[in-house]
Amino acid sequence: MTSYLNVNGRQHAVEADPATPLLYVLRGELGLNGAKYGCGLGQCGACTVMVDGKAVFSCLMPVRALAGRAITTIEGLGDVTTPNPVQQAFQEVQAAQCGYCIAGMIMRAQSLLETNAAPSDEEIRVHMQPNLCRCGTHSRILRAVRSASDKLSLKGSPAGTK
Repeated sequence: MTSYLNVNGRQHAVEADPATPLLYVLRGELGLNGAKYGCGLGQCGACTVMVDGKAVFSCLMPVRALAGRAITTIEGLGDVTTPNPVQQAFQEVQAAQCGYCIAGMIMRAQSLLETNAAPSDEEIRVHMQPNLCRCGTHSRILRAVRSASDKLSLKGSPAGTK
């Protein structure tokens, strides 16, 4: 069955069963490999993307629930030459160790900073809690989110996407 998805500002016609998880469509149909398959149960956050600005586990989100909604993946934020502020902060703080969780972490941080550009440290911790890092770089991840927030507050701008 053909489904139409708005991913990173572009409309895509994809052939998928309506119950297919978004993660499978992103990786298998669209070649967007930033979101990772971790647990497949919505317990790790490696597959986190944004739907209508909200962080969601793409492994749990069926394609049928996404018609007319805006999906943003890590590929929609920026790239190596022009990272967005959140991606840049994660690079500067060296928040990644193995890197498997980082795309999901960045997407969850992005969703927070788009709604609250100056969160408290406690708000950052609570918002980032659903995403796991098995390497244990949580303190650097939190530092990266704080750094991005501080830079955005100084600029007076939202955490933009490309």
